[in-house]
Amino acid sequence: MAFLSGSLSRMKPSATIAVSQKARELKAEGRDVIALSAGEPDFDTPDHVKEAAIDAIRRGETKYTAVDGIPELKDAIAAKFKRDSGLDYARDQIIVAPGGKAIIFNALMATLNPGDEVVIPAPYWVSYPDIVAFAGGTPVVVPCTAENDFLLAPADLEAAITPKTKWLILNSPSNPSGAAYPKEHLQALGAVLEKYTDVHILTDDIYEYLVYDGFEFSTIAETNPALYERTLTMSGASKAFAMTGWRIGFAGGPAPLIKAMTKIQSQSTSNPSSISQWATVAALNGPQDYLKEWVASFQSRRDLVVGMLNQTKGITCGTPKGAFYVYPNCEGCLGKRTPQGKVLETEGDFVTALLEAEGVATVPGEAFGLSPHFRISYAASTAELEDACQRIQRFAGSLS
Repeated sequence: MAFLSGSLSRMKPSATIAVSQKARELKAEGRDVIALSAGEPDFDTPDHVKEAAIDAIRRGETKYTAVDGIPELKDAIAAKFKRDSGLDYARDQIIVAPGGKAIIFNALMATLNPGDEVVIPAPYWVSYPDIVAFAGGTPVVVPCTAENDFLLAPADLEAAITPKTKWLILNSPSNPSGAAYPKEHLQALGAVLEKYTDVHILTDDIYEYLVYDGFEFSTIAETNPALYERTLTMSGASKAFAMTGWRIGFAGGPAPLIKAMTKIQSQSTSNPSSISQWATVAALNGPQDYLKEWVASFQSRRDLVVGMLNQTKGITCGTPKGAFYVYPNCEGCLGKRTPQGKVLETEGDFVTALLEAEGVATVPGEAFGLSPHFRISYAASTAELEDACQRIQRFAGSLS
């Protein structure tokens, strides 16, 4: 349509949302569908968080707040950063936004000019390159293979940096791979970044509490204090507190950047929900003992899915250290034919045929910038995961 902005051509619809919508439509038609495409915990928001929201409503905390968040939540966020990572942030170094995606959008819109480059390790969360492009920047994608645990190598980072590089985006633990950066690896990346003083780092730590096998989470402003003034450290309430629908993301960073991001937010969404903010105060300051049970459950499900996928003809899958995704390789299924005669040329063909034949919704790796993989979210019941993996095994076994 002629009146639509040309900027839209630089942005693709979210693949994960598209697959989830397709799964919902098939379910509405009466199909037996197991949706392993959405990136949200299947646990409920903790009761004390819900009660804090109800109390806030009863107190009348239902008005506009400061654009960048209420002081009580900023203080809770500052305490969280100090407690978890030893990072000190004042109130003017913290912003609260309606979701982690809004943090990323605000940061990139506030800083990118045409021609600026953003280094993005692949596989990446689907929205990173599209937000960069929409903001006028150029995504510079660096493939990170399964052989290297999907981690960005310091040498590859250095090779990707040019005089036009403005940002590096890190996501640990990762969506879609579940890869997590050990402290020593972050220090090695940081040593490269310390040489390039014009490069800033956006570290997306939204899955920081969801780590397994005794892995210890670190963030780069913690491992490399020299990068503190150039790092935007982002997290949120969605994943660890099962608050996806509450829409709260937050970040700590340089005060001038936070001020610029607040300016963007003031002319877009304005403040996040007042009620959600008070609920997040309770989530950050209140008991978090339930996390041990959640993490143990996720780890058990991960082990089930990885084990069953590695028993599937044509599929291999590593064991990730965090988040609630696996990113199996389906190369052994490509070039083969379904019982209906369809040749599977790409992982997109594989995922589509799997959904049509067996009702299992996953996301093709092309959406995350690294093929031939597909993403499975194991934030589902053990029974659903076992059933889904059996269906995947049956589908892969039917190929010829």
